[in-house]
Amino acid sequence: MAELLFRGEPYLKSCEATVVAVHGETVELDRTVFYPLGGGQAGDTGRLGPWRVLDTRKGATTDSVFHVLEPGAAPTVGSTLEAQLDWERRHRLMRLHTALHLLGAVVKAPVTGGRIGEDKAHLDFDVEMSRLVAAEIEGRLNELVRAGTATRALWITDAELDARPELVKTMSVAPPRGEGRVRLLEIPGIDLQACGGTHVANTEEIGTLKVVRIRSEGKRNKRVTLELG
Repeated sequence: MAELLFRGEPYLKSCEATVVAVHGETVELDRTVFYPLGGGQAGDTGRLGPWRVLDTRKGATTDSVFHVLEPGAAPTVGSTLEAQLDWERRHRLMRLHTALHLLGAVVKAPVTGGRIGEDKAHLDFDVEMSRLVAAEIEGRLNELVRAGTATRALWITDAELDARPELVKTMSVAPPRGEGRVRLLEIPGIDLQACGGTHVANTEEIGTLKVVRIRSEGKRNKRVTLELG
């Protein structure tokens, strides 16, 4: 089991960690600041000691992370190294992920999928295209950003989540389970849902948002894409 520091400290940029397993150029650490690909959010990149971390993926268990290193990297089990994020990239992912929670609150329709990349993010909705007006969505989003609402993480048990299915708002992404408890992200008065991703502490930190595209991705999927201003 690794200590997943990003869960409680999303602003932590680095940590010392011990290598506990090596699989070629992929390593596991006893603790990490790197968020692995999941929930629509891209995996973190950065450095582990002298080597680049090119990607991070979920490991074989709930509490393990595979750090994919550059070709030729040669870490050894038991060595202690500094794990350091590409912070500007991570911070953009945090801003965009929280922005998608706002988008889901603005567009009142079932969410069928989503993705958070380095420079843009999108949600897919099961909704009529005529209900998606870019200027209206963008205006409402930026009102919520400027309101400066603090976010907070909460934890509930698996049983509590089962009793409140409305907390799972994205049909294509299941919240991370396996520990007996599930993490929620609350933006008071705006949104509350199960989410294991990393987020900013206040909506104002997101900055200006732009709706750059609305298009049909099928009969039941209408995609709204955002960029940071």
